[in-house]
Amino acid sequence: MGDDELKKVANEVRRGIVTSVHAAKSGHPGGSLGAADIITYLYFEEMDVDPADPHKAGRDRFVLSKGHCAPALYSALACRGFFPKEDLETLRHIGSHLQGHPNMNDTPGVDMSTGSLGQGISAAVGMALAAKHWGDSYRTYCLLGDGEIEEGQVWEAAMFAGNHALDNLCLIVDHNGLQIDGTIEEVNSAMPIADKFRAFKFHVIEVADGNDFEQIRAAFAEARATKGAPTCIVAETVKGKGVSFMENNVGWHGKAPNDEQFEQAMAELEKEA
Repeated sequence: MGDDELKKVANEVRRGIVTSVHAAKSGHPGGSLGAADIITYLYFEEMDVDPADPHKAGRDRFVLSKGHCAPALYSALACRGFFPKEDLETLRHIGSHLQGHPNMNDTPGVDMSTGSLGQGISAAVGMALAAKHWGDSYRTYCLLGDGEIEEGQVWEAAMFAGNHALDNLCLIVDHNGLQIDGTIEEVNSAMPIADKFRAFKFHVIEVADGNDFEQIRAAFAEARATKGAPTCIVAETVKGKGVSFMENNVGWHGKAPNDEQFEQAMAELEKEA
């Protein structure tokens, strides 16, 4: 799929994010919109997955360690055909399979239940280790937030992955510079992120624009070609990308748009479609 086609899909994913969070009247639109391009690339270009067989043994795995960005994952899965797009409007509703954080027991295409920040990477490392142990060829991808990596468990898992040369593991740090309480510098900066992962024996790829498909494509190609070490892609993204009043606005970390804001957001995204 070409970059222009991917942009159209990512726009559709963003519309699904805004639609679901508005329908739920709660959720996390900012980080979801910022990560939409990376998740779109994973599900429509990079990973070997099959919507008709979500539990296929040889599929590539994806762990959304920053589980509160579930709206992005759900929208990508719906656009990819894992379940009907209409389900997005049931986000966080009683009886819906789309909970506020991913649940592998209920939602087709979800490989790991996440939500407690810092823990998803440990599951991803376990998946990568299992593939090495059993001689399986699948790859494991894990998306972390730059606020999330303030958690100590992230670095325990990274230490293990580096020491065991899990070159079938690709981490992506969604580096938008904002978290729930403010900027990462104000809260508890993990900078320099790239140097830290290098110290843990990772091959590190720094992406200047994690919302640009040409740069995303090059980074994942390099990650796939890397042998003998796990990869960490540190991607600079814009929180709230695609919706003008949400972009780089920490206030949109975890609140839903009202009806007027929803209409404005959807109009902006429709214009870019």
